[in-house]
Amino acid sequence: MASARVSGVGMVKFAKPGQQESYRVMASTAIKQAIEDAGIEYNQVEQAYAAYIYGDSCCGQHALYDVGMSGIPVINVNNNCSSGSSALFLARQAVESGAVECALAFGFEEMQRGALGSAWDDRESPFGPMMNRLGELSDAPDGPLALRMFGQAGTAYIDKYSADPKIFGMVSVKTRSHAIRNPYSLFDQPLTLDEVMGAPVIYPPHLTRLMACPPTCGAAAAVICSEAFARKNGLNAGVEIVAQAMVTDLADSWTDPINLIGAEMTRKAASQVYEQAGLGPEDIQVIELHDCFTTNEVITYEGLGLCAEGGAEKFIVEADNTYGGKFVVNPSGGLMSKGHPIGATGLAQCAELVWHLRGQAGDRQVEGARVALQHNLGLGGAAVVTMYRKV
Repeated sequence: MASARVSGVGMVKFAKPGQQESYRVMASTAIKQAIEDAGIEYNQVEQAYAAYIYGDSCCGQHALYDVGMSGIPVINVNNNCSSGSSALFLARQAVESGAVECALAFGFEEMQRGALGSAWDDRESPFGPMMNRLGELSDAPDGPLALRMFGQAGTAYIDKYSADPKIFGMVSVKTRSHAIRNPYSLFDQPLTLDEVMGAPVIYPPHLTRLMACPPTCGAAAAVICSEAFARKNGLNAGVEIVAQAMVTDLADSWTDPINLIGAEMTRKAASQVYEQAGLGPEDIQVIELHDCFTTNEVITYEGLGLCAEGGAEKFIVEADNTYGGKFVVNPSGGLMSKGHPIGATGLAQCAELVWHLRGQAGDRQVEGARVALQHNLGLGGAAVVTMYRKV
């Protein structure tokens, strides 16, 4: 089986809805950056995978045609918030299988202001069973779907482990302290814990406005190639995808509000990655994880095995999630500060980790980074965990 390398990455700075360029322009810009970064010509790309969730069919082709029209297969990918990593998963799989030597994964999104909503209210929602189950498991207050699910998961975590709700605010403060070093971050001003905890409550009793990521628009891309292709073309493809797993909901995983937001999927995907790689959490230096809400970041620490079950509060208080601790989690500022244009998110995470492994992350560089972990989650559902290694 061929080894898959990330030979090039690119992304545009994300923007607030209404301030963005068109998805076609954003995507083609990120793709051109990734191809130039890889040191190849577009006609060397053999397949392309385009991730987005809001838009008509074939938006991927429309964006890619500004880069080139070479007749290659273009597959449009929609896997909710894990769409970007799903495109990466398919590109990596195509290269590793030997079907192609060079593939492109890219993602983009033009989003609207406010909470996420469905564009298809005239048919059965795929989230119906999940929301019904949430109603069976808890007295969750009403609210938009994602807010209700992640908010109630946070409440369930606090109740289960008698944790201090301030941990959600502490994660917001940590994340913003990273974001101010990142020129790609949407937010660049530090936060205090008092500011976060005193912000308007958007989901009672614990979740405030500064614990939720903003809707944004943007694009990112990655070129994936085989080791043989890199060698043949003289590329400096020094980052390997050493392991990757995608897990969808399990028949017995909707046991509580925490698992309803993908904690069990995350645990299983992380376990598969560690087994494939022959490496564990102790080997990782830098992590980009899916912090759509800080409640999810807290829960994901345990799902990825960064700390013991119920140990997230200690992990946060002892600053093991930042520079000087055991791991640097979301050095980019994460979704919380960089934004979450859904189709682009997973590929933006990829770009950030590649920069760290190359030593190209500027003021936020994690020193000595050799192994990186990525976690991208979509409700409905899919969790994609990817491990990268400097070679």
